Amino acid sequence: MPDLLSSPVCLTVICFLSWTVQPGCAQIWTDEVSGVQYGRLESNVTLACGKSQTGLPVVWRLNHSSALPWHKVTSNGSLVLLHVNHSAQGNYSCYDSRGLLLHSVKLRLGYPPGLLSISCQVPNHTHVRCSWVESVKTFLPANYSASFRGLRHEWRTCAVDIARKHCDIHYPAYWQAIHTLRITETNDLGSETTSVQFKLHELLKPDPPESLVVKQIEGYSTRLLVSWALPSSWPTHDAFPLMFHIRYRPQGSMYWSEIFSDESPVVVYDALASHLHEVQVRAHDEVNSDSQWSEWSPVLLARPWEEYSTPEPTDWPLPEDYFYLFNTKPETSTAKSNNPAIEDEGHLGLVILLVLFSVVILTTVLSLIFVVWVRQRRRDHVTIQELASMVKMKTMPI
Repeated sequence: MPDLLSSPVCLTVICFLSWTVQPGCAQIWTDEVSGVQYGRLESNVTLACGKSQTGLPVVWRLNHSSALPWHKVTSNGSLVLLHVNHSAQGNYSCYDSRGLLLHSVKLRLGYPPGLLSISCQVPNHTHVRCSWVESVKTFLPANYSASFRGLRHEWRTCAVDIARKHCDIHYPAYWQAIHTLRITETNDLGSETTSVQFKLHELLKPDPPESLVVKQIEGYSTRLLVSWALPSSWPTHDAFPLMFHIRYRPQGSMYWSEIFSDESPVVVYDALASHLHEVQVRAHDEVNSDSQWSEWSPVLLARPWEEYSTPEPTDWPLPEDYFYLFNTKPETSTAKSNNPAIEDEGHLGLVILLVLFSVVILTTVLSLIFVVWVRQRRRDHVTIQELASMVKMKTMPI
């Protein structure tokens, strides 16, 4: 036998076998896996050792380490991981007693999908966008499919954006009272379908008006010109008119004044002179009373027109009320005569004076009437007393 083992033929065979075994041993330390297996968190996960035979011992490793999570190995070499958590994820490999790689697999853990929380926005009559939020964080990649239909209509596809988790419906049957949307979430542990019903005419909510501009009106210290543009997402033809709600207030005030209009621009007539004002506008579908008001546009600050006059230089300081006592500046007088706002204020003062004069006259007349009435009462009283005395005197015995 020793002669046989030392023969050239046997040596050649032994060298060949040793050369072919080396690649198999080297394969032990590679990171290659035969596939991916998915498991549910907080449950037991079984990993099979592909080429193992029942009864033969095997060795399992996680990421080339012999340290494994809580586990047990079955008689056929399968690895059962007990009540797994995220730390159990990784590359698992099983080897026979000689250290040869029998099987490897990558384990990913998560949850199957749950129901979705769905909300839909309707910025105009031709576009619906529905978005969703997962009620269960699965920790696994998911795919989504969505479809919708009006009452008694065929299902149509809702174009899905997986990254942003929303889908878009273009040109829905807006005249239908109720629409149904269903979205299916799928991952490697299962799938779940969520259905919702909604009414387009109640969800309709335009985007806020754009390009809000507030200008002064020259010569008017209590007026502002407010203009804006339709939301860019709203159709521009007259089939879908909008109603606009404008509100404004002096900066720092708690109370808003309001104007409603179906077109731009509008004039504010009662702004507070010389004060900075906050102005906003929002929109509403004029035809559909069940729809919602848009959000308010951003606040815009503006101040009414003010007249600025530069006094002529003098050799001594003048008191503040100088020009009220001595009207010696012709340019100021001209400006006042040409200012419609000041003329309106003069007319208002005249009206107030007339009202006050009427009140005084009326009070005087009423006072005279009262005095005459009191005097007449006194005279009547005296007359009655005199008659009573005469009657008494006549009845007395002589």
